[in-house]
Amino acid sequence: MRVFNLPDLGEGLQEAEIVEWHVKPGDSLAADQVMVSVETDKAIVEVPAPYEGKVEKLFGAPGNKIHVGAPLIGFEGALEDTGTIVGDLATKAGREVKATPAVRALARNLNVDLAAVTPTGPGGIATTEDVKRAARGGDSISRAGQKGMRAAMARNMAAAHAAVAAVTIVDDADIDHWPSGTKPLARLARAIVAACKAEPGLNAWYDGKADVRTVREEVDLGIAVDLPDGLLVPVLRDAQKSIDQLEGLVAQARERSLAPDKLRGATITLSNFGAIGGRYASPVVVPPTVAIVGAGRIERRPVVTEGGGIAAHRVLPLSLTFDHRAATGGEAARFLNALKADLQK
Repeated sequence: MRVFNLPDLGEGLQEAEIVEWHVKPGDSLAADQVMVSVETDKAIVEVPAPYEGKVEKLFGAPGNKIHVGAPLIGFEGALEDTGTIVGDLATKAGREVKATPAVRALARNLNVDLAAVTPTGPGGIATTEDVKRAARGGDSISRAGQKGMRAAMARNMAAAHAAVAAVTIVDDADIDHWPSGTKPLARLARAIVAACKAEPGLNAWYDGKADVRTVREEVDLGIAVDLPDGLLVPVLRDAQKSIDQLEGLVAQARERSLAPDKLRGATITLSNFGAIGGRYASPVVVPPTVAIVGAGRIERRPVVTEGGGIAAHRVLPLSLTFDHRAATGGEAARFLNALKADLQK
């Protein structure tokens, strides 16, 4: 059997989860025919056949995680396997359960019969979690480890929270004059571009290890997009010139059809959480960016007019969280002033 291993998917990704097989054992494939869809931390990727051949074995079922370089699919042929799993995969008499020596040792220590374990690893291999679950007598409540985008979000948020000296300042923009049909997301993007020109210090990257801040000229705006299975931040390149592409970018993010290069390189970020709910927030600044703008829920609130009266105007709450290692309070305040001024034009 000729074994094809999961190839390098780029972006330093080490594993992927099988979403759907498009082939089954016995199928004859043409070179470059899509075999399987896998989900990484950032996108759903279709893996094509490396050559033509007849499928003999699938290593893993939907929901299984496969590490880069591990067996993915086997083709009929006389060549030796190229992705043999290292370790003792001997099976017990009776029900077949494969496991590595480390997993077998854990099962012995926990007095777990491997024949009673339900394997969830690639190719039907029992994992340490499978053994622990069997030792607990199975799960009495619904529980699942985070994976895909949620796992990536957990790692990124924890690392950012530990590294960044975050400070948040807030203000309100009176937007009662906005014409009917104004799209808040696009209007916010335009205002962020204006604020970056007024105070460039927040449109920057900061290298905490080298203590180096790089102020960027182009505004590559990251847009936080909420999805059922996590958070994606697609990047609107050179936002001043591409605001008309914003809706399409967000739509692609929701469809999980963005290429990996569309999800990196932001110089500043916008979280329009008010479209869901909430007034103010302290969004997390993810290095190497220096700042993130939060836009709250637009609602009518009492304001003092220029004539000194009280009127009900549409108000947009603004939050600006910045990394105090790389930006001063004065820079942040000037940025927020410029943002508010542009929104109130």
